Amino acid sequence: MDVTTVRQAQQVADQALAWLGRMRANFALPRDVPHWEIDGDSLKAISELAMAAAIIRREAVAGPQTAQTADELLDFAWREFGSGELLHTLQQHTPPATHPTEIYSAFTMAGLRHQLLEELAAYLAGLRAAAVTEHVPNRRLAVLAARRRLGLPDPPDVPGLIAQTWLGGTPEPWMLDTFNAYGVTHTVFHLTDWAANPDGLDPRLQEYLHRWLPVWVEVFTETRSWDLLGELLIVDVCLSEPDWYPHAWEQLAAAQHEDGMVPNGVTRPPSDPDRAFRNHHHPTIVAAVAGTLTVSRALAVAS
Repeated sequence: MDVTTVRQAQQVADQALAWLGRMRANFALPRDVPHWEIDGDSLKAISELAMAAAIIRREAVAGPQTAQTADELLDFAWREFGSGELLHTLQQHTPPATHPTEIYSAFTMAGLRHQLLEELAAYLAGLRAAAVTEHVPNRRLAVLAARRRLGLPDPPDVPGLIAQTWLGGTPEPWMLDTFNAYGVTHTVFHLTDWAANPDGLDPRLQEYLHRWLPVWVEVFTETRSWDLLGELLIVDVCLSEPDWYPHAWEQLAAAQHEDGMVPNGVTRPPSDPDRAFRNHHHPTIVAAVAGTLTVSRALAVAS
């Protein structure tokens, strides 16, 4: 662990969250459509914002200003969802859908609850249909993670669910493409609950990642794929023994714009922040989470 790296991670997180705070209005859900017609991109953006803010609150390593911004963003997202009522409505409207409960579970990390939605989620989780939802493998683990946050029992054969993921198969590392790389990162996020439980990732997968994550971090640093690099840096601190990656953090910090936005590394950001929001809010959210978790794990190791 390098003190300079931890300071860079904290700075990246602080600046990223400050930008997200200034861009808060862009996360607002549309008001001119029925609840069940809200587009997936809008739901995804604000749910990711809520998850980031909840993680920052959970880790409690941010300075006063960043912590206040995180609290404000979490409260904003909760209000946008009608304190859970909108998510309950969406779940009632489409019972087979899993995303309302997945989104809601992020708020429960911060102690925000909606009793009727929890009762509905528990009922739906007990149906035969819940065991055969057609999701890609790492998304099935997202549902698993949401159920765990709500205190619901695991579905049968969790090892089988893990084995179906790209990471669970421990493939030849050179077969990793961008699509599967995001699958790897999310498999780790869901199994460790965003670094809260590193032991949730079994030793076989930890060993595989310790061997090949350095290669992947180097590749995506060289290609300046900042969004994916940020997710890989989160993967590192989800492991029982992180490697920290000082060079990657140095490069990510250098890529961050003065206003705090982190570009995705694929498209050129417009100079207007509101126009840049669409393609670059996600890497900025990722950077805020990566920085926060890196600081938190570093403090835990040092204590």
